[in-house]
Amino acid sequence: MIIMMLGAFLVSAGIVLILMPYYINYLKKISFNQAVSEYSLEEYQKKAKTPTMGGVLFVIVPVLVTFLFMPKAVFDMDVAIVLLAFIGYGAIGFIDDYIIVIKQDNQGLLASHKFLLQVLLAVIFFIVYQSHTSLDIVIPIFHTVLPLGGLYGVLIFFMFVGGSNAVNLTDGMDGLAAGCSVIALVPFLLFALQARNIAIVVFISSLLGALIGYLRFNIHPAKIFMGDTGSLALGGSLAALAMVLKQEVAFLFIGGVFVWETLCVIIQISSVKLRGKRVFRYTPIHYSFVLQGMKETKVVRSFWILSVICAVVGFIIAVL
Repeated sequence: MIIMMLGAFLVSAGIVLILMPYYINYLKKISFNQAVSEYSLEEYQKKAKTPTMGGVLFVIVPVLVTFLFMPKAVFDMDVAIVLLAFIGYGAIGFIDDYIIVIKQDNQGLLASHKFLLQVLLAVIFFIVYQSHTSLDIVIPIFHTVLPLGGLYGVLIFFMFVGGSNAVNLTDGMDGLAAGCSVIALVPFLLFALQARNIAIVVFISSLLGALIGYLRFNIHPAKIFMGDTGSLALGGSLAALAMVLKQEVAFLFIGGVFVWETLCVIIQISSVKLRGKRVFRYTPIHYSFVLQGMKETKVVRSFWILSVICAVVGFIIAVL
């Protein structure tokens, strides 16, 4: 299992490292650049000429590498669910990115249409998942099994729709979302190793390799952005991994940075609508630190450290 894990990681990382420069040049040639909102911070306006949709590469490569190492993986229900989430939410993001680039604005898919597609996928997961395994969740530490029945569908809704949008909100600085995603994936790799679920181990290893390769070109100054294609795919895959590995509760702690980013946005919007006042200087919250004088690279490193703490806490809670 360890050999396959390392092999999948190295092959995936190698492919992305080799192909990404050619992919970036191609995107520049066809002017597939990031559309930056007029309301974004001034220093981020210069990023408008940076190619986007880098997520396309780190979505396709792990899928192909997984099948390369595990040809029968598609017949494994756990892997099928994870791949469906990964590809499905990535496809929604791709449509959104494509519209944004073509129109050169940040509206993309209408929010209602994007939400509807995300909910539709969540419903499909629930239908598939309930025929595959129990609808119980395990409460860590107390070792209590909580049968949810139909309410598990509500949990899936929040996990998938919330998870995919949370990573999307975090994707605002060079290396931020990708780095936090790499860190969040590590505990799930350990869970999969512990469960001896080799197919899931191979997928996570492949995804980690692809993300490390992508980060080589996404850390400051970024040569490419992941776009909604990458952020929605990552959020969907993290939610699916938590579901098939029965780590739904731990997911909240492991993805603590994503949860924090999302809660800050919700609080800010609610406060503005109800009180007419802001709670935070700016949301997503990572921009607030820049406005307070921190350099982008320091903010990203700080969020990575926080993500490590969340991942460790989530892992410890899960294994206690």
